[in-house]
Amino acid sequence: MNSSESVSVSALASAPLFPGDTGELPVETRRVLVQLLAGPSIDARRHGKLWPALIRDEGLVRARLSELFLDLIIDRDLQVAFTRQADTAELDAPALLRRAQLTFLDSALLLFLRQRLTAADARVERAVVAGSDLNSHLTLYERALNTDKAGFNRRATAALKKMMQQKILIKLRGSDDRYEISPALKLLFSPEDIARLSALYTRIAAGEQMSIGVVDPDEDSEDAV
Repeated sequence: MNSSESVSVSALASAPLFPGDTGELPVETRRVLVQLLAGPSIDARRHGKLWPALIRDEGLVRARLSELFLDLIIDRDLQVAFTRQADTAELDAPALLRRAQLTFLDSALLLFLRQRLTAADARVERAVVAGSDLNSHLTLYERALNTDKAGFNRRATAALKKMMQQKILIKLRGSDDRYEISPALKLLFSPEDIARLSALYTRIAAGEQMSIGVVDPDEDSEDAV
């Protein structure tokens, strides 16, 4: 049994935090739950106060999330945690988490960021990227979208904003054009996914026409970010 699972709620309970408070968890653990539900993740570097509380009270956090039909995923090596819908099999359970719609350019940008994250890891460096590099990469797919320059720029800007909203890209303080790539992105792509998608997008960037059954640049695909 995980040591955190052996700690009872009553042992951690604190005085009411506000009028009418009937909760039992300490304030730090409640903040962990809020961050996990707000998403997309908790990581030790960005959430230095939440990470120790999560590890300490992991069993309690898992129990609370299970009551909402959610799983807690923790990667201790990466020091990243997030939630996902539990596999409830035949049980008709409500879905709490929202799924983000990924466009063709969203997927292309995610793949590029994942590759840059891998390269930074190999050099034992922080994964930092310039906005100009992101825009340059996305222009490789301008022909595939079959749209005018203004329309393409709007889509590229929207893809960048989505990565920031989902905290995949975190703007560096004091910089208008430099971002750090969240380590949580490592958990979204397996090595097999990277190889398959890299080959596919390389062919598209080279101008090869792909069948709609493989990829449709004008069609939004649903995936979780």
